[in-house]
Amino acid sequence: MMFVLIGILGACSSGGDNDSKQTKEETAKKDELVLAVGGETDEGFDPTTGWGMYGSPLFQSTLLKYDKDFNVENDLAKDYKVSEDGLTYTVEIRDDVKFSDEEPLTAEDVVFTFRTAKESGSVIDLSNLEKVEAIDDYTVEFKLKQPESSFITLFVTTGIVPKHAYDDSYNENPIGSGPYQLVQWNKGQQLIVEANPYYYGDKSEFKKLTFLFLEEDAAFAAAKSGEVDVVAITPSFAKQNVPGMDLVELDTVDNRGIVFPYVKSGEETADGAPIGNDVTADETIRKAIDIAVNREALVDGVLDGYGTPAYSVADHLPWWNPETEVKDNEMEKAKKMLDDAGWKENDQGVREKDGLEASFTLLYPAGDEIRQSLSIAVADEIKDLGIKVKTEGQSWNDLEKTMYSNPVMMGWGSHDPLEMYNIYSSETRGEGFYNTNYYSNPVVDEYMEKAMHATTQEKANEYWKKAQWDGETGFSSKGDTPWVWLVNLQHLYLVDENLDIGDQKLHPHGHGWPITDFIEQWHWKK
Repeated sequence: MMFVLIGILGACSSGGDNDSKQTKEETAKKDELVLAVGGETDEGFDPTTGWGMYGSPLFQSTLLKYDKDFNVENDLAKDYKVSEDGLTYTVEIRDDVKFSDEEPLTAEDVVFTFRTAKESGSVIDLSNLEKVEAIDDYTVEFKLKQPESSFITLFVTTGIVPKHAYDDSYNENPIGSGPYQLVQWNKGQQLIVEANPYYYGDKSEFKKLTFLFLEEDAAFAAAKSGEVDVVAITPSFAKQNVPGMDLVELDTVDNRGIVFPYVKSGEETADGAPIGNDVTADETIRKAIDIAVNREALVDGVLDGYGTPAYSVADHLPWWNPETEVKDNEMEKAKKMLDDAGWKENDQGVREKDGLEASFTLLYPAGDEIRQSLSIAVADEIKDLGIKVKTEGQSWNDLEKTMYSNPVMMGWGSHDPLEMYNIYSSETRGEGFYNTNYYSNPVVDEYMEKAMHATTQEKANEYWKKAQWDGETGFSSKGDTPWVWLVNLQHLYLVDENLDIGDQKLHPHGHGWPITDFIEQWHWKK
C-alpha cells in the first residue's frame, strides 16, 4: 500500500500542525527517531508465538542475549547452570526487574511464558521441554526429555511476557520488560513506541521511536525528503546519493539457494503431492551445477554488488565449517564431470543419460524480484552445461504442492544452529518447508543428534561442523550437495549522517527488525 507522505508525517507527529512540518535538520540531536526499517508483522508482538526470533523483541527482554560475536551474555538471568547430563537448566533471574506497567517480573512469569509458548503450537519448538517450574521467586528450573544443546537459543530469542497481563489481545497490546513500550499502532501505517521508564538495562538515548510501514518507493522518497532517520532500501536505490544520509551495508546470513529434490520420483506426500525428481536425484547433476555457477557474478549482476557469495545456510556463524567452501565458476570442470558420469549432449545440445533428458523447472515465489532474477541468471548459466532449465514463479500455496518434486529458489538464515537440523535431518523430511527435498544421510543424522544432545555449545559446534563435512561425507557442497547455496543478501539502510548505530552482528533472515538489536547503543555523533 502506498501512502501520501504528508499524511504519514502528520500521523506520526507528536504535536500539532507546526510540529508535523519540522524537518529532520530542525529536530537533529533530539531524543526521537523516525524509522522505516521493514515490514509490519502480521501476527503482532507476542514472543510466545514467534515475535523476536529474528531480532530484538524490543518490548520484552530475554533471559540471555548474544553479543556482536555471538557469545552468550546474561540479560534477565543473573546466572544459569546446566546439569552434567544436560537435562536440567537452572536459571537465576534478577530481582530488580519490572514490567512496563510497574509490576515485578518473577520466576512465575518465566514459567508462564515457556508453558504458553509450548502450548501455542507455533514456530517455537519446545517439544523437548518436559516441564518448567519456579523453584523460588527468582529461580526457574527447566527439565528436558533429552539433552539439547540448542535449547539455550530459546533463552536468547524468547521474550518474557507477564502472567498477570497476558490475554487474547496481548499480541496487539504487549507489556514487557524490554527497553521500549508500545504507545500506538495504526495498522498498515505506523507504530509508535516510547522508552520503558522501568527498564533495568542500558538506557537508549532515544525516548520515542516511530516506525513507518512504507512500500519501497515511498520509503526512499521519505529518505530523500529528510523525514526519516533510518530507512531500509533495496539495491536498486543504493547507488543514488541522498544528501544528509549515509549508506550502511550490513552482512547477513539472509541467504538464497536452490533446494534440489534428492530422491527419485515415484512417491507422494500424505496430501498427494509428488515427491522426487529423477534428474536432480543424480548427484553429479547437483555437484556440476554447484561448481559451475559464478556466485560473484550473481552478487554483482542480481544484487548490484550488495551481497556475498553463499556456500552454506550458516556462513561465518560459530557452527559453520569453513572447509565446506567450494571453488565455483568452473564450467569446464563441471562439463567433464557430467561427461564422465555418462551425461552426453544430444543433437539439441541437451544432455541425456539412459534415455533421461537433463531438464527441470526451477520454481521461485511469484512477486519476489530477487529470487526471480537469481533463478533466471542461474538457469542461463546452467544452459552452458547442457542442462535445460525452465523458470516459473508460483504462489506459496502452489509451491506447497510442487516443492517436493521441483528445485525451488529458497531462503533461510537464522542465529540458531537448529536450522541445520530442520532442513537436513531425515526426521524432518516433508515437514512443511523443512527438508522439502527429502534429503537423508545416516552419518549426518548421527552427527546432528550428537550436536543436539551435547552438553556444551562448544562440543555441539564440533558435531555441527562434522555434519557439514567430516572429510568423507556431509550435507555441504563437499558432501552430498542437496542444496546449491548462491548468495547472502546485504541488508541496506540509509542512516542520518549524524546518527551512529554502532557495530551490528551478522543479521539473520529479513523478518523482524534486526537492526534494532543494539538500539540502546545508538547515539548522535558528537
